[in-house]
Amino acid sequence: MEYTSDRLADLQGFFADLVRCETRLYNALNDRLRERHGIVTSQFEFLRFLREHPGARVADLAAEFAIGAGATSKGVDRLEKQGWVARQANPADRRSSLLALTDDGSQLLDAAEATFTAGLSELVEGTLDQSTTAAAALALRRLRSALERDQVGTPTG
Repeated sequence: MEYTSDRLADLQGFFADLVRCETRLYNALNDRLRERHGIVTSQFEFLRFLREHPGARVADLAAEFAIGAGATSKGVDRLEKQGWVARQANPADRRSSLLALTDDGSQLLDAAEATFTAGLSELVEGTLDQSTTAAAALALRRLRSALERDQVGTPTG
């Protein structure tokens, strides 16, 4: 595909808008979660993933969020220290642990999810109507799927 200056500007604008929107949404939700529940958005996302994927490993979290295993392990260490996540021996692989939400982690997640959902709804629905949100979600889902399928942007460490 040939890139004209207009097409290139459109793609660069798309990238800038996508990244700036993500950053602003992430930061706004981060502030609300920290203020109301004492957690940050990345911790919320880890907890939510673990609820939806019981018995996940650090490597599973790292793959889902496209971050390095070391950073993921440190994030899990912090959740474990707070008593929100427990590591359990992995019977299939002694080198890894299976992760589980504790009762405290589950209760925290339930409360934080209400804050997160209300905040996200306020920030998005105040600007975009339902059909625009659905179209944007579909477009991003397709892009994400292609990037993940081709392992684009996957950390090597």
